[in-house]
Amino acid sequence: MKAAVILPFDRFGLRGVSAHGESSANRAADAKLAEAVGLTASIGLTIVHSAIFPLRATRPSTLLGEGQVEMVHEECERHGVTVVVVDAALSPVQQRNLERAWGAKVIDRTGLILEIFGERARTREGALQVELAHLSYQRTRLVRSWTHLERQRGGFGFLGGPGESQIEIDRRLIDERIVRLKKELEQVRRTRGLHRSARARVPYPVVALVGYTNAGKSTLFNALTGAGVFAQDQLFATLDPTMRAIKLPSGRTVILSDTVGFISDLPTQLVEAFRATLEEVAAADIILHVRDAAHPDSAAQRADVLGVLAEMAQGEDATMDEAWPSRVIEVLNKADLMGGVDSVPEIPGAIAVSALTGDGLDALREALDARMTAGMETADYRIALADGASLAWLYEHGEVLSREDTEDTIRVSVRLTPADRARFEQRGH
Repeated sequence: MKAAVILPFDRFGLRGVSAHGESSANRAADAKLAEAVGLTASIGLTIVHSAIFPLRATRPSTLLGEGQVEMVHEECERHGVTVVVVDAALSPVQQRNLERAWGAKVIDRTGLILEIFGERARTREGALQVELAHLSYQRTRLVRSWTHLERQRGGFGFLGGPGESQIEIDRRLIDERIVRLKKELEQVRRTRGLHRSARARVPYPVVALVGYTNAGKSTLFNALTGAGVFAQDQLFATLDPTMRAIKLPSGRTVILSDTVGFISDLPTQLVEAFRATLEEVAAADIILHVRDAAHPDSAAQRADVLGVLAEMAQGEDATMDEAWPSRVIEVLNKADLMGGVDSVPEIPGAIAVSALTGDGLDALREALDARMTAGMETADYRIALADGASLAWLYEHGEVLSREDTEDTIRVSVRLTPADRARFEQRGH
């Protein structure tokens, strides 16, 4: 299908119209348009036209000005466009009016991201999250100006009456389905919590990969684990968390978790719907923030990711602790596009790598080892002679400083990370 991509920008500093009706963070117009084109191409549409339209004022009926609407209509006819993607939040009325004016299907930013999520979700959890987000979005599209929703359904019983309008029936059915989906997702979260409890008993530290979409997280995940996780040069290539165990140079085992990519101006209903996906990040011992160092908008993408993580640490329902920044290691990926790791500008504490060529991965593994051992604490334990499993656990996860065997117990002094000490003591010691 042929598609056109339109980016409305306000005229004050060329800033994008966000999903909340305000201007988004300052960002180059070309980079914003390129991202929108990439999103559109990722669902198999052929982009035959793209344009940036500065807005003098936002029109309630069409968002764009009359002349701009006519210009897009001419391009649609010239190229045979059947889908127009508007990289902004459109009201239901604006969407309907633009479809009439252009004679093509119109999708706004939220609708486009939902389309991508629908294609990418591979697990039951992902499918539930997509459906919940889609229904939340669809509920806002129910407007009385849609003729097929204006029908009246007669009442039951002897008194009769006007009954429910179709729009009220549609909204009620959507609300009922949303309630059921939220219950199912809550069960998914409980199951995820049980899995985390199981890891706390067997346990290994968790390292979560986060980053802007298409920063190369899945490629880095594959390079570190040897796993065949789906990785492709497209936005939102993976939606569902994937976990694998890896060995660090010290012999320590950690669990690596690949998560959904972040994106600017992610609509509120999508953030809520995909909150369960980010729970692995909240529980992680180390957070690897993977950046596309070669991207011209890398700094703004970094701010978007850190902004979402900061939001997760705020409010009564906070899922992140306030100390999360101390667990972050910044990874400057795609060094191969810049001439190698030595050509990447140095940032204190950051590690330059190329997940594609493997350059810099040894330094990353060593950094993970160093971070794991930082702040280790010394603890003394008395272990029963028959409890060989606990003793083996301490040797595998810590550094045994001394050991004294008696007739019925073994006394050990061991250096452990605070997280590993907590894990061991949860075992009953």
